[in-house]
Amino acid sequence: MNNLIEYVSKIPDLAGFESYLCQRFEANLIKKFIKMRQRFEQQTTLGILPISEAKFPLRSRDELPPVLKALQYIFITPELNEKIFQLLEQKICLGKKKTGRTGMDLWHILVLAVVRHALDTNWDRLEDEANNHKLIRQIMGVCPNDFGIEEKEFKYQTIVDNVSLIDEELLQQINRIVVEHGQFLFKKKDETVLELKTDSYALETNVHFPTDLNLLWDSVRKVLDMVEKLTGGSNGWRKIKFIRRNAKCLFRAASQQVFRGGKKDPATIEQYVKEYLQFAKQILQRSKSIIPKTGSIMAFVWLAELQKYQQYLEKFIDQVERRLLQGEEIPASEKIFSIFEPHTEWIKKGKLFPNVELGKLLLITTDQYQFIVDYKVMEHEKDAVQVAPLYARIKTYFSQATIASHSFDKGFFSKANFDLVSDAGTGQVIMPKKGRKNKQEQERESQPQFKKLRNKHSAVESNINMLEHHGLNRCPDKGLQALKEYVGFSVLAYNLHILGNELIARERKKEEQRQNQQARNRQAA
Repeated sequence: MNNLIEYVSKIPDLAGFESYLCQRFEANLIKKFIKMRQRFEQQTTLGILPISEAKFPLRSRDELPPVLKALQYIFITPELNEKIFQLLEQKICLGKKKTGRTGMDLWHILVLAVVRHALDTNWDRLEDEANNHKLIRQIMGVCPNDFGIEEKEFKYQTIVDNVSLIDEELLQQINRIVVEHGQFLFKKKDETVLELKTDSYALETNVHFPTDLNLLWDSVRKVLDMVEKLTGGSNGWRKIKFIRRNAKCLFRAASQQVFRGGKKDPATIEQYVKEYLQFAKQILQRSKSIIPKTGSIMAFVWLAELQKYQQYLEKFIDQVERRLLQGEEIPASEKIFSIFEPHTEWIKKGKLFPNVELGKLLLITTDQYQFIVDYKVMEHEKDAVQVAPLYARIKTYFSQATIASHSFDKGFFSKANFDLVSDAGTGQVIMPKKGRKNKQEQERESQPQFKKLRNKHSAVESNINMLEHHGLNRCPDKGLQALKEYVGFSVLAYNLHILGNELIARERKKEEQRQNQQARNRQAA
């Protein structure tokens, strides 16, 4: 230790570090000091406002202050702080070298990840908020006070790369910790009693409305993009911009004939579609003879991408021929609704508007405190098959809780599902039956308690609406795994918002009591 102090004391930028180590030396402190990525355990530093002293507007209706208040609460609550930082360290720091450049602190990663979804914003605005928003920087522990020290700056790519280190499993674990502590904060008795509500809704993916013709155009233009990268516009592809322009003109002409209103001439439609298909086939055949100019790694990547888009091009050429020229109906199992987001599903939930949505169904379960206690991205599944896996998860993570009631809508009903939920020890099962009811079912659904809890089920719709304002209306991230992680971040931001609302309400109540006491004191004087 003496050697370490002697070495550190010679560093001019760390003046006073010697006395600090002498006063607060512990074995794990040295361990944390040599790590290149730290938790960010803020110490009192001249010129930096401590996180615990950040002040919040008590009457703001914006989404951000409650979320930041909840993050501050996590940081200053030892039990929460330790649990969450242990999870972050196990995921991000485990197995990493302790040498090299200093990585972004774990606390900064968590704050920026949550803020992005609390504001339902993009990476560019997040970079601006991280560097210029005073309250966010206070919660990150990098906001200077009046001493005017140099401010820490966060770069765009650094933010993107570090936030992306948090995965779906880690987010589920952090969410459970936040929900568990939030329920403890809300409840008035020692026993945990849950009143659950379950519903699903369509989370849109970032795709345009699909037709056979525009999916074929997407495939053509991406094949040409990869060809241009591989050839550099040489080897017979000197006029690639002209080829791309011709392909788009043929696509638009065919689309105008197929989808326009009014009377249509089948012969004209067939002529335009055949010209479009012929041009697409020529591009496909020519692109198959491409040989990369170099043997670089990127050339192999582009070649793999080219082969992928060639497969899509073959698929949509075949489908356009079968549907528009041969009059065949394409089976749903063969359809792809986006070449960029192939996991996208065609969702019809029986709504008048929109009658069709493109994305993934998201299952959420909320409790009486409005926390989302469980969520799942459904993959080509219906509501009714979700009940058994849902109760398996509830039994695992809420084994000590008593479920007083659990409400569903009609889409979840089946005799097996009703019996499963009833046998699980749920006090009151609200699962209305679709269609005709027998005498026993009619009596059950006519009971006052059933009607009361069924009316309360609509509260989950407001939870869904609030969740959509935290990023889960349309997912901008690409890929199924990125979508699942995006869902986890948004659910975490939502749960922190609920927790922060309660913390601010309590603080506001204390402030009102203090002001009332001051008013009484002035009157007494």
